Amino acid sequence: MRPHHHYSAPSLPTPLLHLLLLLASHTTAWYLPGVAPTTYKRGDRVPLHVNALTPSQSQIDGEVHSVYSYDYYDSSFHFCQPDGGPEQISESLGSILFGDRIQTSPFELHMAQDEPCKTIPGCGKRRFEAADAKFVNELIWKGYDHNWLIDGLPAGSATGHYWGSDENDQWLRPGFSLGMGIIDGDKEKVVFYNHYNIIVDYHVVGADQYRVVGVRVEPSSNKDADDFGAGSGQCSPAADLILDEEGPTDVIFTYSVAWVNNPNVHFATRWDKYLHVYDASIHWLSMIASAGIVVLLCSMVFVILARSLHKDITRYNKLDQFALSDLSGDHALPDDDIQDDSGWKLIHGDVFRPPPYPLALSILTGNGAQLFLMCGFTIALAGLGFLSPSNRGALGSVTILLYIAFSSVSGFTSTYIYTKLFHGTDAKYLKYNIAITPLALPLTIFSTFFLLNLFLWFNASSGAVPFTTMLVLIFIYFVISLPLSIGGSYLALKYAPPYTPPVKTNQIPRQIPDPATLSTTNTWLSTLNRPLPAILLSGILPFAAIAIELYFILSSLWSTHIYYMFGFLFLSYGLMLVTTASVTVLNVYFMLCAEDYRWQWRAWATGAACAVYVFANAIVFWMGRLSFGGVTSVVLYLGYSGLVSGAVGVLMGSVGVVGSWGFVHVIYGRLKVD
Repeated sequence: MRPHHHYSAPSLPTPLLHLLLLLASHTTAWYLPGVAPTTYKRGDRVPLHVNALTPSQSQIDGEVHSVYSYDYYDSSFHFCQPDGGPEQISESLGSILFGDRIQTSPFELHMAQDEPCKTIPGCGKRRFEAADAKFVNELIWKGYDHNWLIDGLPAGSATGHYWGSDENDQWLRPGFSLGMGIIDGDKEKVVFYNHYNIIVDYHVVGADQYRVVGVRVEPSSNKDADDFGAGSGQCSPAADLILDEEGPTDVIFTYSVAWVNNPNVHFATRWDKYLHVYDASIHWLSMIASAGIVVLLCSMVFVILARSLHKDITRYNKLDQFALSDLSGDHALPDDDIQDDSGWKLIHGDVFRPPPYPLALSILTGNGAQLFLMCGFTIALAGLGFLSPSNRGALGSVTILLYIAFSSVSGFTSTYIYTKLFHGTDAKYLKYNIAITPLALPLTIFSTFFLLNLFLWFNASSGAVPFTTMLVLIFIYFVISLPLSIGGSYLALKYAPPYTPPVKTNQIPRQIPDPATLSTTNTWLSTLNRPLPAILLSGILPFAAIAIELYFILSSLWSTHIYYMFGFLFLSYGLMLVTTASVTVLNVYFMLCAEDYRWQWRAWATGAACAVYVFANAIVFWMGRLSFGGVTSVVLYLGYSGLVSGAVGVLMGSVGVVGSWGFVHVIYGRLKVD
């Protein structure tokens, strides 16, 4: 659901208004590439594709026990294959990176033709040896799901939640169970599903024109299934099928197909069944409360700083007026309330002095600017509906595309900060800046991703990114991303205007007083003057702005639900940016009041502090909702969580630097300094 915005639009000229109305009257429905509807005739074959088996919440304890996905045609599953073997379905880059491995299947579905019981010709009995049975039973205990696609729509399973009174008005979740684990007292039993009742909803759009608008699979176990040949068999369940872990077990796979005419669902709304918002009222209330608290606290920060700064600047400028009056012979003493000339005003000759390690700070800020634009545009496009879940992998593909496109921003920002703001003139370090900026973050991400991918390869998981895809990413980086970054650095060097600070920098640095010697009776201000407590405390508020949405995102990822509430995410992202800038400005102000002009790195660390809480939130979620049995699963989860948290830190650190730089420029620009 997207937030509604109310505004007053300017009136349009009458001829232009008529033209727009005329165009609107002749406009027909349009579809994004890859999601246009497919129209079938009665009897046409409707493709059923299979994807990797993925972990979901266990039916026993409701927790997720694994992070590995497995290829559908892995030899341990013994699933029937189509004649000539399965074929890979072409996928987008984002789809591959997110673990999709879509292939053809032997299931035959024909539009509007019911099949009460079918077997797969040539498949026959499939023998599960003891080792295979043990492996499959373990996956059933862990809650693994099938992931089928019919006409691009996920084969869902019922959730038990309804939005209407009709039986078809039921929310679905993508995927359906591989089997079922049962605990009856002291007895444990694992049932394997070998029959699939496929229920397909269709919508009639014209004479002999049908479109698929819903897919549901009801799996069951049938020990007495039989294959009569020619695609027919025995499907009526008599007893549960249990894979024997002590000896071989013969299994026959069967399926049935039922077509249901559903005139109430159209192609454009066929995904609505999967987009259920659980606890919607709680979500709304939490978002409103978080937004209200963040706006209130940020307003308080700005009001306090505005009043305090106005008073300080007025007092300091009056002192200059008294100094000028001495030249005319007027020796009247200033009032007591304007004689104090201390705090941030005294360090005007050092506040724009380059920080230690300017090269590193400029590189981090440049990469953060790239992430800032990538995230903002990605969330905005998703919120506007351009990244529909029906176009698999679109979110990942667009994210990578935007990251590459904004490489020039990274190079420009990094070089501009280093040369214009930090006055870096050393040719050697300037070359380092241009070369390291496009390498620092991408190399870190790729190296970490590659090492974590080795764990997936070692465990034979289908979620491991193929080596060829890795080569494609490297090729894209060197051919597009790297030249764009260097081009951005060139623009910053040749065409960016020089930066003129509002006050001059002294040649000799001012001595920074020891915080312990500063006279303050305010314990809170004393705490904020200490770097580590100030940074950690400042990271809480930005994290609070995104905490609720993080919970829903993690819940969707690990509960096989589809996250689509990008309107809320965009709002949370904006609140997080504003909050980060506000608390960083406040932290820098207290630092300047302590006569410490080394504010640049403090600003970056204060902005990046929320990453600590993002990672801590991932650990809390793991302890409460996940239960990994192996060390490798823990390493993968913590590795990917750390990677995301680090990216958040780089992004928000750059927001802190830019926001604080603007703040410092404004307040010192209002001082009258000779």
